[in-house]
Amino acid sequence: MYQKGRAWIELNMENLLCNVKQLQALLPAHCAIMPAVKANAYGHGARLISQALQETGIRNFCVASVSEAIELRNAGIDGQILVLCYTTPYQFSDLVEYDLIQTVVDYSYARQLNSYGKPMCVHVGIDTGMHRLGEPSSNMETIRSIWNLKNLKITGVFSHLCVSDGTTETERDYTLAQIQKFQSVIRFLHQNGIYGFKQHLQGSYGVLNYPHLSFDYARIGIALYGAYSSPGDKTIAQVNLKPVLALKARIECVKPLHTGESVGYGLDYTAVKEMKIAAVSIGYADGIPRGLSNRGYVLINGQKADIIGRICMDQLLIDVSEISSAAAGDEVVLIGKCKEQEITAGDFAERAGTISNEILSRLGKRLERVAV
Repeated sequence: MYQKGRAWIELNMENLLCNVKQLQALLPAHCAIMPAVKANAYGHGARLISQALQETGIRNFCVASVSEAIELRNAGIDGQILVLCYTTPYQFSDLVEYDLIQTVVDYSYARQLNSYGKPMCVHVGIDTGMHRLGEPSSNMETIRSIWNLKNLKITGVFSHLCVSDGTTETERDYTLAQIQKFQSVIRFLHQNGIYGFKQHLQGSYGVLNYPHLSFDYARIGIALYGAYSSPGDKTIAQVNLKPVLALKARIECVKPLHTGESVGYGLDYTAVKEMKIAAVSIGYADGIPRGLSNRGYVLINGQKADIIGRICMDQLLIDVSEISSAAAGDEVVLIGKCKEQEITAGDFAERAGTISNEILSRLGKRLERVAV
């Protein structure tokens, strides 16, 4: 057990490497995993995760921003790093200095990048139906003309699937249409003599539900960390992904709560019987959703303890009336295993009315990340 800290994250690196092997086995031999380590590696800790992945031979990473990419460079990540989102012109110098790859979000932005006047590595984003970033796939001549911009070294073309996690006929048809649009752009470029660029389309669910696709990279995010966006998600690929992250805190103190007494801000919970309660050293500033007030639970010594009252910035209160052994200093599990019990990131997210991706990526930086 980790002996320091008020609240912390434990990272099971064996599980991470197990997930890498399983996911890589689903892909064609020539297709490389490009881990999505944006948002602090989905809350896991970008430095620790990326360093561990680089040690396995992974040489391609993707992030959301220049600052995230620079953090990786400073951590010794020397492979290719793709910035997936918009970068402001005043940071174009960082793209060059740190040898980063910038996403071309549309043709106008391509011209802006080109006007910087220095050679710059880019991947061209193609909008195949998500209607977020990328030049629309129907604008093939415009896409082709990006290759005429002399300062852009185009090393990749990619798009993003928006309902690849869905299993309905409508969702699958939409995904197949996106795949076809992307492939049509690739064929058009090849027909016009444009080669020498990498292709990538799939995220986690693109791999899990469409493993037959053959591209150069797969931008795997949530699955790499051993989680599904929602606990009930079903996928075509049969894999045994293992959670990498456990979120833990400590009991600060234990005290009685008498019948009729209320707790916390707003006196939002009132005891209807004699109780024993505990304060736990974690709160919404650490990423615990305030919406779990009076509806979430934690694990202590293999037993469930309900969250009562409003979750505070740095603390929350739990009902330990049925846990006679509960004492100050005890470990509290918010996500992870505790003896025979387990709270997955999906379970945690479902109670909060969201998805695992949001819960994990919002875990605060003051939580120390510890490899175990």
